[in-house]
Amino acid sequence: MPLACLRSIFFPAFLASFLVLCGAFYLEFGLGQVACPLCQGQRLLLAGFSLVCLCGLIHRPPHRVARRYLGLCLALAIAGALLATRHVWLQGLFPTGDTPCLQSMDYLVEQGSLEEWLQGMLVGAAECVPITWSFMDLSVPELSLLAFLGLGVMVVSRLLPWREVNPPNPARS
Repeated sequence: MPLACLRSIFFPAFLASFLVLCGAFYLEFGLGQVACPLCQGQRLLLAGFSLVCLCGLIHRPPHRVARRYLGLCLALAIAGALLATRHVWLQGLFPTGDTPCLQSMDYLVEQGSLEEWLQGMLVGAAECVPITWSFMDLSVPELSLLAFLGLGVMVVSRLLPWREVNPPNPARS
C-alpha cells in the first residue's frame, strides 16, 4: 500500500471526529443538554481519536508507524462503540422498568470513592438512562454509536491490505 494512501486517512478521520465532537459540545452548551457519565466517557474517547489523527496528520509517519496510529485509532473507536452500546442498552431498559439500580453521578462525586466514580463513568449512572434529545428518532447514544462505527470502518478500510485485481502470474515470467 502506498504510504501517501495510508496517510491520507488521517485528515478525513480527524475532520469527522472533530465535527462529531463539536456537535456534542453544541448539544451541551448550545442546547443546554447535560452530559451524563457515559457521554463524557465517549467524548474522551472521541477526543483521543481526534488527537491521534491530528498527531498522525502532523507527524507524517513512516508506513509502520502510520499503521500503529491507525491501530490506536481503531482501538479508540471500538472502545467508544462499546460505551455507546452500553448506553443504548441502558436506555432500552428504561421503558420496561428493569433499569439496574444506579447511583447518580452527583452522589458519586460527593460521597463515593474514586473507584465508584470510575465505575459510574464506565458502567453508567442514573443520569444515563432517560432519553432527553433525539434527531431523526435516534437518541444521542445511538448517534454516537453510528459515529464510532463509521470512524472504525474508515480506519479498517485503510488497515486491510489492498489486493490487486489481476495479480501477476509467476508462471508467465
